[in-house]
Amino acid sequence: MGNPAETLATLPFRTADQFGDRPALRRKVDGAWQDISYSQNAHRVEEIGGGLLALGVMPGDRVGLLSNNRVEWTQSAAAINAIGAVLVPIYPSSAADECQWVISDAGATVLFCENDALLAKIDQVIGELPDLEHIVTFDPSATSRISLAALCEHGQSQDRSEVRARAAVVEPDDLAEIIYTSGTTGRPKGCMLTHANLTATNQATRAVGLFADGDVAYLYLPLAHIFAQGVPLGMSEYGGVVAFVSGGPERIVPDLAEVQPTYFPTVPRVLEKVHAAITAKIPAEILAAGVSAALAIRTAEAAGEEVHESLRASAGIIAPALDAARGLMGGRIRVSISGAAPIAPAVLMFFHAAGVPVYEGYGLSESGGIGTLNVPGALEFGSIGQATDGIEVVTAPDGELLMRGGNVFAGYWKNPDATAAALVDGWLQTGDLGSIDEAGIITITGRKKDIIITAGGKNLTPASIENDLRRSPLISQAIMHGDRRPYPVALVTLDPDVALPWAQAQGLPENIAELADHPVVRQAVQQAVDAANANYAQVAQIKKFAILPQDISEEAGELTPTLKMKRAVINARYADILDTLYAAG
Repeated sequence: MGNPAETLATLPFRTADQFGDRPALRRKVDGAWQDISYSQNAHRVEEIGGGLLALGVMPGDRVGLLSNNRVEWTQSAAAINAIGAVLVPIYPSSAADECQWVISDAGATVLFCENDALLAKIDQVIGELPDLEHIVTFDPSATSRISLAALCEHGQSQDRSEVRARAAVVEPDDLAEIIYTSGTTGRPKGCMLTHANLTATNQATRAVGLFADGDVAYLYLPLAHIFAQGVPLGMSEYGGVVAFVSGGPERIVPDLAEVQPTYFPTVPRVLEKVHAAITAKIPAEILAAGVSAALAIRTAEAAGEEVHESLRASAGIIAPALDAARGLMGGRIRVSISGAAPIAPAVLMFFHAAGVPVYEGYGLSESGGIGTLNVPGALEFGSIGQATDGIEVVTAPDGELLMRGGNVFAGYWKNPDATAAALVDGWLQTGDLGSIDEAGIITITGRKKDIIITAGGKNLTPASIENDLRRSPLISQAIMHGDRRPYPVALVTLDPDVALPWAQAQGLPENIAELADHPVVRQAVQQAVDAANANYAQVAQIKKFAILPQDISEEAGELTPTLKMKRAVINARYADILDTLYAAG
């Protein structure tokens, strides 16, 4: 493997020279998976880049990208960087006013937009976007906008050597991307990431062996998020192929079976739902014993040691569940990375026992999506692992995790005050609280902004107990509340994928809203609350709970696109229910 690229601008051409006809990108067309080679990809990047040059895009100009995951997203992003322009990704789930804010704040002059459905959002706010000169649609549009095909025709009429000439003069410290934080509070801020920031993430993943020659990655995570963007960048350094999700969330499991990836980046919710669906009918004690035995067997076999028959017997009881989990994930996963939110150690242990090694990591948009990672040989369930190569992580006196390295962003776009608060003497103030042991293993204990201070002055961090509650297959989300209140309470939502079949088997109403008020359901949730409370001091235990009649969602503005809870929104929306939990004292 050669040296990593110094900028993203030259990456598609460099990898085309290196890997040629090897598949780079994979997509489903008319029911069949189709590959695009590294050479074909570079040629398309040249065409799109040439089209942007024909539109008059200059180095440093900002270009927006509003689309779901697809091949054209990656190719357009590469073309933007290749001509020295600045990528501004926008979540396709964003409301019209959120799209307007990002495009106008960044001052984007060109926007790539997937289709007419997303274009309708832009049309609502087009009068408030005076800097926006051109809109390019990936799919043919009923409007008079430029299609991607037409843009590429413009590019074909240009001297494509100009695209490579532009790429050759891009410097590592040039701005590559302004990625707007999904924002659990307030307006999103634009994180300025340079080419050097993003190539530093590639160097860090190379050092820990995250990717391997010929890997197949499956990508459903939104490419507007920095975590997802690192996948095609990292895979291209190894000649791997990235397969894109073929539809909505319901396609993830079927796609995994067809693609059979070796690398799978994900968020905890997907793993939790698979875990819950497979283990729902297995008694907790039997499941825990079986997972422990299966892990012990894997450890012994790896060390060449003899395995006691009692271990095989214990693991054998849950072998069908482990086989099912491995099969649902495609059967070939070499590495899966879980990020964006905490995941219960029990879920991680289950997948490791099943031969699906899931490693929890940690990063922020401001850190280029990387920071720490659990790796083979230094795996600590419940931790976020160690700082990756070239990155330093320390704790401040108040327990906040501070990060420093070539991956740390250049600051917030047009926001010097926020930049000064986030970068202090070169250290990124992550906002997360944690601890670091003697071996360098880092554990997140909470988020500074999420700290609950009860009326009695006790400081509580809700993430851990919320995570424990979500271990119940019935529970989809749990939100702890208690700031300036006498004791903690929780809002709980039911997972319909588990709750409805369970209700049918129990002869209960097959409706989530009705189940939320049913005494049998309340008793089951109470048992989950009691089990979670047993792990915490009396002052941190949840005293009361309410079951909401529906799940919280991104569509309702209660979750970010990466499924982080917007606590202020949730607390405000369900203020009456929370008040009721305290009304009786």
